[in-house]
Amino acid sequence: QVQLVESGGGLVQAGGSLRLSCAASGRTFSRYIMGWFRQAPGKEREFVAAISRGGGSTSYADSTQGRFTISRDNAKNTVYLQMNSLKPEDTAVYYCAAGTGVPAIVTTSSEYDYWGQGTQVTVSS
Repeated sequence: QVQLVESGGGLVQAGGSLRLSCAASGRTFSRYIMGWFRQAPGKEREFVAAISRGGGSTSYADSTQGRFTISRDNAKNTVYLQMNSLKPEDTAVYYCAAGTGVPAIVTTSSEYDYWGQGTQVTVSS
């Protein structure tokens, strides 16, 4: 069982930056593919970014490519999402997720096994 706890959300003006963190319990963090997803009111949960077990490979949604950066520190059992040049349309609850049985980075939420409780990000115009 893995527990994931997100932090770092908040209110920011358009063009600003936020850094989300997701701390994982347990001693096997390096075995997990990690991903970030988001869900805006009235919309389906969507993929934001993902990172491989060792951190050498990443994947981004088209809407976040070039503005967001995912990284991880396996020694600290933590994955990060640096969000720059934020837009009002980035407003959503952001979730981190851990995938245990997948061989490589996946962008589909159903492939992930564990989820955090989410952190709210609000970008004002």
